[in-house]
Amino acid sequence: MVVLRLARMGAKKVPFYRLVVADSRSPRGGRFIEQLGVYDPTRTPVEFKVKSDRLQYWLSVGAQPSETVGQILKRHKKSQSAA
Repeated sequence: MVVLRLARMGAKKVPFYRLVVADSRSPRGGRFIEQLGVYDPTRTPVEFKVKSDRLQYWLSVGAQPSETVGQILKRHKKSQSAA
């Protein structure tokens, strides 16, 4: 199964994450199919950049977002509609 999940990057105690499309069997920081965006919770305001066309493509072909990615996407969508 193909999943949308976060891959941790950055130094110790200063993480940022890449939103990637990966096979569910690959490890968190391992191989991925495509990088869709960046999530940086350490910035103020929180930085979340995503290629929305590619995100929609992967969701349309059946990729499942992880629990965390689902929450981030929901929060991002809510803030987009409020702006």
